[in-house]
Amino acid sequence: MRAALGVLGVALMLASGCAQKDWIDRTLVTENVAGAWTGSFGEGNCRREVRLDLQQDGSKVTGLAIFLGPSDIFSVSGVPFPIQGSVAGDVFTFKSSPRGTASGEVTVSGDDMSGQILWGCGNSRMSLHRVDSLSRTGSPPR
Repeated sequence: MRAALGVLGVALMLASGCAQKDWIDRTLVTENVAGAWTGSFGEGNCRREVRLDLQQDGSKVTGLAIFLGPSDIFSVSGVPFPIQGSVAGDVFTFKSSPRGTASGEVTVSGDDMSGQILWGCGNSRMSLHRVDSLSRTGSPPR
């Protein structure tokens, strides 16, 4: 009986250790999003081309978003607006500041990121590619 309880105790400790590792992995900064990114989101009349110029300090990300193309009620072309966010693992979460009228969550894979953005036209798929690797900084601390 004691041996069975001992084995059960060790198994529970090992299982809880695995759960902790997943939590730690999600909070580590593993991707660097610094630099210039271009891409698009939305469909039809709500499709937009965008450029993000991002700076990263650890997990904290700040920068500017600039819509490219014609202006309309949802976006003004060529006028930058600030964004802020964070990176946890390979997920970059951001919102426009200070009003928070747009927000998104994308998965980063090297020089590409894709995911969802919520803005004036609703929830849309977003896809971006890093175009300026010169402004990339070294890898963030892990």
